[in-house]
Amino acid sequence: MFLKPDYDLENIYAINLEELKSKGIKALLFDLDSTLMASKSGKYDEKTINWLDSVRKDFFVGVVSNNHNKEYIEKVKKVSDFPLVFEAKKPDIKATKSFMQEHNLTPETTAFVGDRPLTDVLCGKRIGCTTVLVDSISASREKFIVRLARKLERCTIKKRVLKILNKI
Repeated sequence: MFLKPDYDLENIYAINLEELKSKGIKALLFDLDSTLMASKSGKYDEKTINWLDSVRKDFFVGVVSNNHNKEYIEKVKKVSDFPLVFEAKKPDIKATKSFMQEHNLTPETTAFVGDRPLTDVLCGKRIGCTTVLVDSISASREKFIVRLARKLERCTIKKRVLKILNKI
């Protein structure tokens, strides 16, 4: 139950922003790699840039990433015009909580969006945020083994959640 996201969607573009707004969500914190940009690409697709521009009309947007590669971090900073935190060590919540406090965000009004249940969803749940699990933004270009690993991770988690729910 703790790893079950509040929303399980195909990608970021499937997020119902009006629904989140109606539920009092005012901030969206995103994972970076595979959520907002293709993993290790260091750049946003034009579609993502346009989507983020529309999102920022109604929501605070920030990025919480586990990435610790200094060169890559600098590359991402140059193409991002919203707050970012790196080396977050998700699912640990220390860096994310600090980032949220720095930007006056509360868990009740924040949604955490990412592509990994064991890092992004778990971090968001531990803090008390609404959680949104999305598939990789570059799913169609990922290697078969990566896609398989993602599917297995999600299946395993869903089966565990169902087992727990059935025992209740």
